[in-house]
Order: sequence, then C-alpha cells, then structure tokens
Amino acid sequence: MESKLRVGMVSKTETVVTEKETAHSFGSGGVKVFATPMMIGLMENAALSAVDPHLPEGYATVGTRIDVRHLAATPAGMKVYATAQLTGIEGKKLDFKVEAYDEKEKIGEGVHERYIISVERFLERTASKG
Repeated sequence: MESKLRVGMVSKTETVVTEKETAHSFGSGGVKVFATPMMIGLMENAALSAVDPHLPEGYATVGTRIDVRHLAATPAGMKVYATAQLTGIEGKKLDFKVEAYDEKEKIGEGVHERYIISVERFLERTASKG
C-alpha cells in the first residue's frame, strides 16, 4: 500500500454548537455547554480529514487513542473548530497534535492516534464477532 502521507499535513473542521451537542443533551454533564465527547469527535474528524483523502481506495483510518484536555466551556450557538496536524508516521500508526477553539479562545488540546486499515478486512473481522 502506497500512500501520500507526510508529517506536517493539517486539516480543520468546524461546526456551530447546537443544543444536542451540549453536555446536558449528550448525557456527559448537567450543563448546556459544548460536550467534551463532541469536542473529541470534532478533533478526530479533523485528523481523519487530513489523511483519509490521501489513502489508496479501500483504505481508511480508525482512531485508537486520544488524550485531550477540555480547557474552556463554549455555549450553544457559538462556532467551534478543531485542527489536526500529522506529527508522526510509524508504519500504519499515525500521530496527531489536535487543538480546538471557539470564537473567543482555545478550548481543547492534546494528541490523537489513528491506524490505517483496509476497510474490507476491518469489516470482515468486525462481522466475525457476531
């Protein structure tokens, strides 16, 4: 499998925080602010967006580890975005620096690990569980 991945690749994803993305609605807290699991999802999306389009057909990445800090609260209605920078490539293992911001400040930071997988083989193995 040949890929066009290079350390330093970056991507940014953004959204506007809706009521359903708050900790209260998500069930991860009792306050109506951007939920930590939603911030993590935005960070993961930025990481896969940086690399997946550059993989050969039939390949994708899956998240295997994330270590982040949620630094500040964001109210519903505010725009948030996450960035991911590919910092390391070790075989099929990819390491990223991830950050998240709202319209006022940095709200999260950390590291994320993804692995390159063959979608077909991955789904075959997953199906064999059931």
